[in-house]
Amino acid sequence: MNILSAIIVFENLHEVRRLCHWGPIIALTVIAVCSSMAILDSIIWYWPLDTTGGSINFIMLINWTVLILYNYFNAMFVGPGYIPLGWKPENQQDTMYLQFCRVCQGYKAPRSHHCRKCNRCVMKMDHHCPWINNCCGHLNHAYFTTFLLLAPLGCTHAAFIFIMTMYTQLYDRISFGWSSVKIDMSAARRIHHPIMPFSVASFAATLFALGLALGTTIAVGMLFFIQIKVIMRNKTSIEVWIEEKAKDRIQYYQTGEEFIFPYDLGSRWENFKQVFTWSGTPEGDGIEWPVNEKCHQHTLTIEQLKQKADKRVRSVQYRVVEGYNGACCPLRKGFNTFLRTPCTEEPRIQLSKGETIFATRGTKWWMYGDKVLDEEQTKAGVRVRGWFPRRCVEKCLYDSANNTSASEEKKDK
Repeated sequence: MNILSAIIVFENLHEVRRLCHWGPIIALTVIAVCSSMAILDSIIWYWPLDTTGGSINFIMLINWTVLILYNYFNAMFVGPGYIPLGWKPENQQDTMYLQFCRVCQGYKAPRSHHCRKCNRCVMKMDHHCPWINNCCGHLNHAYFTTFLLLAPLGCTHAAFIFIMTMYTQLYDRISFGWSSVKIDMSAARRIHHPIMPFSVASFAATLFALGLALGTTIAVGMLFFIQIKVIMRNKTSIEVWIEEKAKDRIQYYQTGEEFIFPYDLGSRWENFKQVFTWSGTPEGDGIEWPVNEKCHQHTLTIEQLKQKADKRVRSVQYRVVEGYNGACCPLRKGFNTFLRTPCTEEPRIQLSKGETIFATRGTKWWMYGDKVLDEEQTKAGVRVRGWFPRRCVEKCLYDSANNTSASEEKKDK
């Protein structure tokens, strides 16, 4: 019963709505097409069930599908785990090392980050994944990574079935001209009476499924290697970015500091066991973490506070000179702006002429920053930030970093 109850864990029935999103719809469609076509091609044309090899092949295909869906739905519905609303550390003095989230009205625990999509502070947040319509974090990191491993393996098996199905069915109809390739076709030739003929429609469907399988193998396989690389160092994708910014900050200011990532336990196996366990539940409670002997629980959060302060100092004030409607690929803002829109799920923000923006980063054609809001919105915790075309703003002539009121408006939640 414990195994059955662990298959899918719902916080409530509203979690089912996560399926109503383009990410899960596309992901489940690809899984359905590849698995169903592989099973049909095997049974009807390539490897029928009345043979030992065909039976084993059929069982393997079913197992791939079940395991992929098991880990996919667990990654989606178990979720990453969320910091309780209004959370505070037991030791009140620790609040000086933590960031306060105005949306959740609580402090961000170490390794947690606020997700704008989920609208909650997520434990050990790695990223928000549109394919599962949920965050990848503390509780579902193992399920998500296992899914990234199994999907390419299953698609590789399916791709082999598709290729062999097309080859065996077209062998006697088309001269391939492969005189140097010797493939034993005796088994295929003994099958003279398939359940249905291999028609043009069957060939097109198999070829389409092959394309999906190969594309999934390459794309998802690359994501798996990225994930396993950070897991072996007991990091998340966000923490890799924080570590890089820490090194840049130290180099820029020549402070002579030495930043040591606190959660790398020094052994890849020990780091691996922090995520993958036999019980399926990762180590830790999502609040406190084992750390390197040279660090403490708030080593990373202190570095984050330094980076936030540095970002406020180095931000540049811009004035909006041209309106922008928030479109992802605006046609009226120039050809390069249209083509080089940032490939990210971070929002675009609408601009009106005369507004003020604090820009913190950008590219040649786009910028990212916070819009300066009125006093009421600031007190209510409202924050508007995102990408906008660089041509819509111009740099203010005075240094805004010394503007106290503006600096207060830029405090991070």
